[in-house]
Amino acid sequence: MSENRPIFLVGCPRSGTTLLSVMMHAHPRIAMPPETRFLLPAYRNRAQYGDLSKPENRRRLAEDLILDPGRFHELQLDKAEMVEKIVAAPPTLGSALGTIWREFARSRGKARWGEKRPAYWRDMGMILRLFPDAQVIHLVRDGRACVASLKRVHWWTSGPVSAMSSWTLADAELRRLGRRLPADRYHRLRYEDLLSDPRAELGRLCAFLGEQFDEAMLNHSRAANDIVKSYKTWHEKTRGELDPQRIEAWRRELSAEEIGLFEAVAKRALRRNGYELSGIGRPPSAAERAGYYDSAARKLAIIYKERAADAVQRRRHPQELADRG
Repeated sequence: MSENRPIFLVGCPRSGTTLLSVMMHAHPRIAMPPETRFLLPAYRNRAQYGDLSKPENRRRLAEDLILDPGRFHELQLDKAEMVEKIVAAPPTLGSALGTIWREFARSRGKARWGEKRPAYWRDMGMILRLFPDAQVIHLVRDGRACVASLKRVHWWTSGPVSAMSSWTLADAELRRLGRRLPADRYHRLRYEDLLSDPRAELGRLCAFLGEQFDEAMLNHSRAANDIVKSYKTWHEKTRGELDPQRIEAWRRELSAEEIGLFEAVAKRALRRNGYELSGIGRPPSAAERAGYYDSAARKLAIIYKERAADAVQRRRHPQELADRG
C-alpha cells in the first residue's frame, strides 16, 4: 500500500476529470474534495504573509484560505477549527494547504487526499514545489469532444477556437511533465477507455497509486452526491450510468468548419493520443488557421509571463514552500 501521498488530477476542461474524481472518491481510502479555488491565489499572494514561522502570519494566511471566494465552505469543515489547525501546522504554504485537504479526508474517514482542478495544467511546476511527493493523474479526452462540451456550458465564454488551443496546450504541457517525472509520479489515461472498460482502467490507476482496487469505485453515485454540488448542473452525468455513446457525440455537435480547423491544427496531438482524424470537416482557410495560432500564442504569452514573474519573486523572496505534513 502507498504512503499517503497527495494526488492531483488534471486535464483540459471538460475532459472527464469530475467523473474520475467521483470514482476515486468512492474508494475507501481516497478523498477527492469538491473543486476549490484557494491554492493559486494563496501561492501568488504568498509574499504578503511574510515569515510563516511566525504564528500570527500563519493565522492571517489561514483566515484568508477559509474565505468563500476559495469555495472553502463546500468542504463542510469548521472554519474556526481549521484556522487553529493551520496555525499549529508546519510553517510552510504547502503545509497550510495540505492541512485543509487532510482534514477533509479525515472528515470522510479516508487516509489520502487528492485535488482536482483542470486549470492546474498551467501551474504544475508550482504544484510540485508545494507538494514534491505528489502523484499526478493526467486524464485525456478526444479534443473534439472537449471543444463540443465546452460549447455547451454557460461558463465557457471564450468560444470554440479558444477551447481548441486550450486542449492542445494542456496536452503538450502535461505530456512534457510526464517525460520529466518518474513512472510512480505520473499516470496518463484516456476518458474513452475509462468509459469503455472502467474496471480495467481503474485497476491500473489504483496500481499506480499503490492502492487496492475496490468495487465501490464502479458504483460512484453516492460519492457524486457528496462532492458534486447540485448547482453544477453541467456535471449531472456523474450521478448516472456511464454512457459510452457520448464518445462520438462531437460529430453531431461541432460544425464542419470547427471539425476541419481542429483536425488541421491538432492532428499530431490527436493521433499521438490515439484519436484518428474523421476527415468530415471543411478544410480551414488561412484566416481560420491564423485565428487559432493567435489564440494559442496569447495563452502561451500569459503563461510565460506568469512563470517569469514567479521566478523573479522566488529569487527575491525565497521561502520554504513544501508541505511537511
